[in-house]
Amino acid sequence: MRVVFMGTPDFAVSSLQALIDSRHEVCMVVTQPDREKGRGKAIAESPVKTCAAAAGIPVFQPARIKTPEAVSELRAQQADVFVVAAYGQILSEEILTIPRYGCINVHASLLPRLRGASPIQWAIVQGETKSGVTIMQMDKGMDTGAILMQQEVEITDDETGESLYEKLRSAGAPLLLKTLDALEDKTAVPVPQDDAAATYAPLLQKDMGRINWKKPADEIGRLIRGMNPWPGAYTKLGGKLLKIWEAYPLPEDDGEDEGDIAPGTVLSAAGDGIRVRCGKGSIVLTQIQAEGKRRLPAHDYLLGSRLESGTQLG
Repeated sequence: MRVVFMGTPDFAVSSLQALIDSRHEVCMVVTQPDREKGRGKAIAESPVKTCAAAAGIPVFQPARIKTPEAVSELRAQQADVFVVAAYGQILSEEILTIPRYGCINVHASLLPRLRGASPIQWAIVQGETKSGVTIMQMDKGMDTGAILMQQEVEITDDETGESLYEKLRSAGAPLLLKTLDALEDKTAVPVPQDDAAATYAPLLQKDMGRINWKKPADEIGRLIRGMNPWPGAYTKLGGKLLKIWEAYPLPEDDGEDEGDIAPGTVLSAAGDGIRVRCGKGSIVLTQIQAEGKRRLPAHDYLLGSRLESGTQLG
């Protein structure tokens, strides 16, 4: 097949590389424009652009994919299919009808669950026990198109946003190639989504990582894991930011009578962890990062900081 590939972040690179290494022809790669990055505001290209350039594939970076000029460029490629993986712009109905086999999307959830921009992180935060990759026939809705193929992936008890990202990125590439084969030999069977079963994964914002200590310990634990590495879960200590990288929850009846101690209170700060009261149960913080400092195991942090029982976080 002749393929136009649309994608931007690392997640999309695995699928692009699989296409490059396959019998299919990637005639053009579409990605977001180069952006300023970091404190120095150096111009940085997307991981997908880097991959395409290394393979000698023409790269197209329109600021808006829906303009007549962009649509004309896409049409000129005479592609059989457009493959989309975390591109970052919504395609118009006009674009969806250009290729012979339509536009297909590599989405990082088991649709119809977790439609939207950040399904990987929210799968953990919301307590899903499994996730996966869906290859979907795109339509005008947001992740509402018919399902072509799915690959399920287990979410473990210690899963983080980063580790699940890697699992799903690896699962997406072979599933994409399998789907293209099925489209080409006409064995693909599109299955409409059940809209009544749909859930949503909104775009991540930095303040979504703020810990509400009134929540149950297991819910806080999922937030910490899901928001790792970005935007990161955090609280305040003495008016300064305290980022929580790793922690594990304890059950409500964990053997200590906490009485009327307020959520967010440090119960103990010794050894390898900082134990904090939650709305239900408590949680042990094992890896933290003070504002302006580097990430440390709780044991090392406590060697250089006085943190006493009764200290209030948040």
